[in-house]
Amino acid sequence: MQTLRVLAVTIVLAGTAVLVAGADAGAVSVASITGAWMRTDGASRISVEPCGERFCAVNTWIRDPSKGEAVGDRLVMTLQPRDPVRLAGEAFDEKRGLKYSLLISVGQDAMTTQGCVLSGIVCKTMNWTRSR
Repeated sequence: MQTLRVLAVTIVLAGTAVLVAGADAGAVSVASITGAWMRTDGASRISVEPCGERFCAVNTWIRDPSKGEAVGDRLVMTLQPRDPVRLAGEAFDEKRGLKYSLLISVGQDAMTTQGCVLSGIVCKTMNWTRSR
């Protein structure tokens, strides 16, 4: 669950089908995070899709499962547009029962997640590229 923990603790992950109403063409929407993503260090791949009224990031591939991550581990995210280029919200790590604050910056083919615990005292950032 290291990848999802990093995603959450770093997170940056989490997508929605809801577009930012009235936003200009350059603005980010929660929908823009949906799809397949790969960590830039090559350690994992995830799929971000709607799950109910939230979005879920699910591990689809893990390079080294001995670090506690497993394929199928899931992070449930509640996200809202923060400004024209970022999403913010919370992520829940189902495996560990932990909740993280989350900030995601997303471009067409790149995403950066920052996840924090302890009221923002401990944060981690992770970079992702869209998988094709």
